[in-house]
Amino acid sequence: MNKLELWQRYRKYLGVYPEIGMMLDLSRMNFTDDFFQLMEPLMQQALEQMAELERGGIANGDEKRMVGHYWLRNPELAPTKEISSEIGFTLRAIKEFTENIHSGAISPPNGSRYTRMLIIGIGGSALGPQFVADALGSPKDKITPFFFDNTDPDGMDLVLARIGSYLKETLTIVISKSGGTKETRNGMLEAKKAYEDRGLLFARQAVAVTGRDSELDRTAAAEGWLARFPMWDWVGGRTSVTSAVGLLPAALQGLDIDCLLEGARLCDMVTRVRETRNNPAALLALMWHYATGGCGAKDMVILPYKDRLLLFSRYLQQLIMESIGKEFDRNGTQVNQGIAVYGNKGSTDQHAYVQQLREGINNFFVTFIEVLKDRNGRSIEVDPGVTSGDYLSGFFQGTREALYEKGRESIIITVDELSPRIIGVLIALYERAVGFYASLVNINAYHQPGVEAGKKAAGVVLELQGKVLAHLQEKKGRGFTAEELAAAIGAEGEVEAIYRILLHAAANPDHSVVAEEGRTVFDKKFYHRG
Repeated sequence: MNKLELWQRYRKYLGVYPEIGMMLDLSRMNFTDDFFQLMEPLMQQALEQMAELERGGIANGDEKRMVGHYWLRNPELAPTKEISSEIGFTLRAIKEFTENIHSGAISPPNGSRYTRMLIIGIGGSALGPQFVADALGSPKDKITPFFFDNTDPDGMDLVLARIGSYLKETLTIVISKSGGTKETRNGMLEAKKAYEDRGLLFARQAVAVTGRDSELDRTAAAEGWLARFPMWDWVGGRTSVTSAVGLLPAALQGLDIDCLLEGARLCDMVTRVRETRNNPAALLALMWHYATGGCGAKDMVILPYKDRLLLFSRYLQQLIMESIGKEFDRNGTQVNQGIAVYGNKGSTDQHAYVQQLREGINNFFVTFIEVLKDRNGRSIEVDPGVTSGDYLSGFFQGTREALYEKGRESIIITVDELSPRIIGVLIALYERAVGFYASLVNINAYHQPGVEAGKKAAGVVLELQGKVLAHLQEKKGRGFTAEELAAAIGAEGEVEAIYRILLHAAANPDHSVVAEEGRTVFDKKFYHRG
């Protein structure tokens, strides 16, 4: 198409949504004019399934659970008065607790005020809060956030080193629905030890966000933690950012959670519209279906042209891939569905992987996210009549054009500015688009058996480690190769896992395992030094 034809297509396929301060440009996706008509029956079915979900239908068949993250920003829609009341009560409790922390009514044992917080979680219990904190934080934050989001000891040491002597002014928030998530449990124990090493009582500076009567809930109650906030079984981790999981850290940081919730609520309203062409989440889901053939044939590349949205691709990676990546559809047919998601920020992407996007394998579609407002206040001119923000906008448009020249397809989401309201809009937009897409391809977006499979497999490895270490300790000073040790404990089929267990044990002082070099790496002897 020439530039005038592209302009006419832009006019035809630009969605404008002033209620939420957003535009959606589909014009550089090469669908045919009859695409929407062909997909309309499926899309209307998806809209009805979403309406049923919001009415309280059972969405997670594995656990017989409703899925109600939409109620979090409009409690009146909840299917029972009890749920509606719990949402309202929790929001008020978050605000009251936050006010008491900020005012000093609740203070550290040394009488100062809390200046930092350590959020301990994994997956949705960390990615959502991290994304919001990074997107909206500033030097004026009332409390500076830090995160334990893995069970990597070195990573935790790095975070604790950054907190340093301010640990005495650090509030720790432990987030786990079940209370038994090992990564989060490990982070909590590591944090507790760090407090104790400085003569501090962890319970006096700890808060739990967890399910009622979970292991963590019982621990927090028994030890007298500062507060406990609920995680409900009808909110999944990857859609929990507008629950206490995301709202409590955001409020403590000093962010406007009412505006964030309002943005999500308004986006929910806009994306309930039954007219497909007026519903941005429906259009987004349809573009995913078109681009991937409804079977994950292409990757989704997220390119936000704003530093503050750097973590958005990581947040979407979990939201989309954990929701869409499924072996079976709802009829039990093996389909191996999924959309791979990755991204960077513009214009860093131009110095990273745009070369491949433009000239390499065409196995992706791009979603650009454009933020019109550069900064608060005026910018200097870095060239005559040109600001740094002008360059950023120019690079964005240039990248889009360079991709299009090579037949690469793209979507643009344009927002007026970055604010709590807009972040709420983006969260709600993608949450609903994921639900719609799942309906279009007939999968359940609200369970994750693959995640549980990985956890079970890890448990098997740790059980095997226990047997390996017990045998080495029993035979102190005697060296074994991995194959010899596998035979000794009757686990010949697990020799590779045993070899990796031994390598890790010998690299760390925790288990008193020593490695002696052999003729090859597989002839290494491992023994317990006693």
